[in-house]
Amino acid sequence: MSEVIEPPPVSAAVPAEQSKFKTSDDVAFYKRQIRGPNPQYRTLLDTMVLTERGARFELLQPDSQKSLLLSVSPCKNNTVRILIDELQPIKARYRVPDVLVGEPQGERMSVERQSKDSVTLSWSSGRHQVRVWHFPFRLEILCEDEVMVTFNSKGKLWFETLQEPPRATSESSEQLEDEHTSSLWKETFKEFVDIKANGPSSIGSDLCLHGFSHVYGLPEHADDLQLRDTRDGEPYRLYNLDVFAYDVYSRFGLYGSVPLLVAHKPDRTLGLFWLNASETYVNVHYSPSEHQDDQTPPAKGVQKQTDVHWLSESGVIDCVVLLGPGPQQLFSQYAQLTGYQALPPLFALGYHQCRWNYNDEADVKAVDAGFDQHDIPYDVIWLDIEHTDGKRYFTWDPEHFPEPAELQHHLQRKKRKLVVISDPHFKFDPGWLLYNEAREGGHFVRDREGQIYLGSCWPGACSYLDFSNPDTRAWYSGCFSLEEYKGSTPSLFLWNDMNEPSVFGGPEQTMPKDAVHHGGWEHRELHNLYGFYQHMATAEGLIARSGGSERPFVLTRSFFAGSQRYGAVWTGDNVATWEYLEISIPMILSLSITGIAFCGADVGGFFRDPEPELLVRWYQAAALQPFFRSHCAIWSKRREPWLFGEEVTAAIRTVIKQRYCLLPFWYTLFHQAHTSGLPPLRPLWVEFPRDESTFSVDNQYMIGGALLACPVIKPGVEEIKVLLPGSDEVWYDVHSAESYKGGRTLSLPVTLDTVPVFQRGGSVVCRSVGSGSCTAEYKELPLNITVALSSQGLADGELYLDDGHSFSYRDRKAFCLRRFNMLSGRLLCRPASEDGAFDCDTVIQSLTVLGVKNKPSTVVVHLSGAKDSSAAFQYTETSRMLTVSDLNLRVTKDWEIQIL
Repeated sequence: MSEVIEPPPVSAAVPAEQSKFKTSDDVAFYKRQIRGPNPQYRTLLDTMVLTERGARFELLQPDSQKSLLLSVSPCKNNTVRILIDELQPIKARYRVPDVLVGEPQGERMSVERQSKDSVTLSWSSGRHQVRVWHFPFRLEILCEDEVMVTFNSKGKLWFETLQEPPRATSESSEQLEDEHTSSLWKETFKEFVDIKANGPSSIGSDLCLHGFSHVYGLPEHADDLQLRDTRDGEPYRLYNLDVFAYDVYSRFGLYGSVPLLVAHKPDRTLGLFWLNASETYVNVHYSPSEHQDDQTPPAKGVQKQTDVHWLSESGVIDCVVLLGPGPQQLFSQYAQLTGYQALPPLFALGYHQCRWNYNDEADVKAVDAGFDQHDIPYDVIWLDIEHTDGKRYFTWDPEHFPEPAELQHHLQRKKRKLVVISDPHFKFDPGWLLYNEAREGGHFVRDREGQIYLGSCWPGACSYLDFSNPDTRAWYSGCFSLEEYKGSTPSLFLWNDMNEPSVFGGPEQTMPKDAVHHGGWEHRELHNLYGFYQHMATAEGLIARSGGSERPFVLTRSFFAGSQRYGAVWTGDNVATWEYLEISIPMILSLSITGIAFCGADVGGFFRDPEPELLVRWYQAAALQPFFRSHCAIWSKRREPWLFGEEVTAAIRTVIKQRYCLLPFWYTLFHQAHTSGLPPLRPLWVEFPRDESTFSVDNQYMIGGALLACPVIKPGVEEIKVLLPGSDEVWYDVHSAESYKGGRTLSLPVTLDTVPVFQRGGSVVCRSVGSGSCTAEYKELPLNITVALSSQGLADGELYLDDGHSFSYRDRKAFCLRRFNMLSGRLLCRPASEDGAFDCDTVIQSLTVLGVKNKPSTVVVHLSGAKDSSAAFQYTETSRMLTVSDLNLRVTKDWEIQIL
C-alpha cells in the first residue's frame, strides 16, 4: 500500500462524524419558512389561460404585490404537474434539466364549473378534475368528485423572489447585522461562510393527502420503510453527503436523494415527485396521530390524512402528482417520467468481491483462485483507490499493478470481470496530462471568485470536474475509451464513489454552495445532481467504448431521481453490526419503490469486523437482494468467504450457489423493471395492497410476485415469526415444500443454515440446475420450473432470455419472453410477447409442482409436431410435491405437460 491511512476512532466514529453536519436549526431558509408568517396568495381567476398543455393562472401576494405564475398540466398517464415560478423574475431561476426523460405531454383542459370562488377543470380521462380556489389559493385534485390531494392546504406556499444584491451603504450594512436578515445574503456554519449571489431564494409548499396514513420513499435515510411523523424531531433531509458510519433510525440525509414520496391506502396508491436539486427538507404529519386528535371528525368516523411539507433552498416549485391508482400504475408513471431501470448485463447480478484494497495483481489472482478452490461462484473482483498511481484516476500503480490488461485477460479467460473506482476529483498535479486537459478544457468547477475550485480528497489537493457541463461529460466519457484509458480492456467496469461530492474539510464535508458551475449556476442549485451527472457520463463512456453495442455496469454512491437509467446504487459506508444488517432491508426497499431498483448494501458491513454469525446472516439476506457485493475498509480484517472455518464457508457457499441458480428468475424481474417500472424487490403491500397488516412491514419483502423472503437479522435466534399475507393465498416453504395458508403469522424454527423463503401459490419460478463458477457458466445450464399451485390449482409465470450482455435485445429484438401457465392440470409453455426472437439451446430439464393433492396416474408431454410421450415422475405424498424429470424441452418451443 502506498501510505498508511489511520482508521477513525472506533469508540466514537459516529458522534465524531455527526458533529460535522447541520441540523435543521442551523439552516436559515428552513427556519424562515417554519417560523413564518406564511404570506397568503390569491389566485387571479380572470387571468386563467387554457393551453394545449393545461392551464395557467397568476397568483398575487396582496401585501407585497409579488406575482407568481402557476401552470397546471395533466398528462394522459394519470399524472398532474404543478409548476410555480416568478411571473417576471429579474433572471431565470434554476430548473432541473436531464432528469425527466422527456417533457411530459400535457393535455388540453376544459372548464367544468366556475364561480367567483373557484374554477374546476377536467380533461380527457374524465375521472379526474383540478379545482383551483381564489382565496386563499389552494389547488385540489379530485377523482370522481372526491378530493385526493390538496396543494397548499395549510397555506404554506413560500416563494422568495430573486433580488439584486444590496448596495454597500451604511444603512444596508446595519440591515445585514440584523439577526433576521443577516442570513439572507451570507450564512455561516462553523468556520464556513456561504455568500449567496442571488440572496434568499427558497421555496416551499404543503400538500394534504386525504385518507392516507402510510407514506414511504424519500431515500436515502437509514430509517424505517414507513416515514415517521416528524413533529417529534428532525425533518427528512435530502442533501447528498458523505456520512461515514451513519446513524441508524435517523432522518439525516445520506449519499443520494430521490424526492419521491409514495402514499398508500387499501384502494389507492399515489405519489408526490418534487423536482428540485437544492437542499430540501420534508416534514410529515399524520392525522389523527399521537400528537393531536381530530377535533372535527366527519360523520363516518375519523378522517385520516397525511400532510407533507416540502422546503427547498432554491429553484422553482415543480411538483408532479402521480395518481396511480395502484402500485403497479404508479411505478409505471414514475418510470415514464424519470426513466426505467437499465437492464444490467447478466454478470452484474452475480456475486461481487471487493475490499479497500486488494494489494497487487498476485493478491487479485490468489483471491480469484480461492473461489475456485472452495467451489464458490463469483463474477467480479473490485479494486479501490490504491490501484491507481498516486490516486490519479485512469492510471495504475506501476509497482503493484504493472500489467493491468493481462490481469483482466486472466479474469476474462474465466469469464470474470474487473471493476475499478473512479472518483470525481482530480489530483492537483500540473505534471499530469489528464489534469492539464481538464483545466485547459474548462472542465473544473470554479469558486465564487472565478478561480478553479481547490478542495481536498484522497489525493490531497484536488479539483472537481463540472459534470453539469455537457462538454465536460463528453470529455470524461471519452476518457474511458480503450485508446485513452491505458491498461483497460472491454472486461473492465466502473465504480463512482465520493461523488456527493465529498470534500475533506469542506462545509459538511462537501463542496461550498457558492461554488460556480457551467452556465453560472451556483452549486446550491444543483448539489443533489452532482453524482447523477458523473454516473451518467461514466455509463455513456462505457457504452461509447463498445461502439454502442454493449451494456455498461457502473455502481454509484451518490444518486438522484433518474439514476436508475445508468446502473446500480449501494447504501454506502455501513458498519459490521446487527443493526446495520437490519436497517439495510428498509433502506433497499425505499430505494426500490422510488425507481432505484438495482441496489444493495455492503455484505458484512464496510467498517469494523463482523462476527461469523453476522457474516453468514448478511450473506443470506444479501443473496436475496438485487446488488450482491461484499466490501470492507482498509482497516478491516480480510473477509473472503473461506476465512472463517468450514461451517461458515459451507453456509456462504450454499447461499451464493442458490443465488446463481435463481438468476433466470432475477434476470426476468430486471426485464420487468426495465419495461414496466416494477422493482424486483417489493414491500409486501405492493403485492397485497388491500392487506393493512402488510403496510408497516419492512423486515420481510417480496422478490417479484412469487417469492417472500424473511431473512434472519437478529443474533442467536432459534425461531422467527413470518407474516404470510392474504387469507386466500397458499404459501410453500421453498426448502421443505410444506404448504401454509395465508393470512397468518407463522412461527418458524431456524438454525444458522435456515433462510426463510416461501413461494406464493399461483406462481412459477425458473432456476438453473447444476453448478458453475460464474454467470456465464450458469447461463449454459438446464432449467427447473417450480410451479406452486394456488388454492384453485392455477399458476403462471414468465422467463426472459437474451444474450446477457449487449443491446441486441433493444436494437434487433433479439430476446425471448416465454409464459408458463398452469390450468386444469395442464402446463403450457407459450410466447408471452409477439415481439422478439432469440434462438438458444436452453432446455427445461425438470418440473416441480407444489400442492398436487393426489398422485397422478401419468404425465404426458405434448410437443408440437411430435408424438405425445410419457414422462418419468415422482410423487411425495407428505409434501404433495410432484417431480417430473428428464424432460429436455427447448424453452423457445411451444409445448405442454398434462398431469392425469
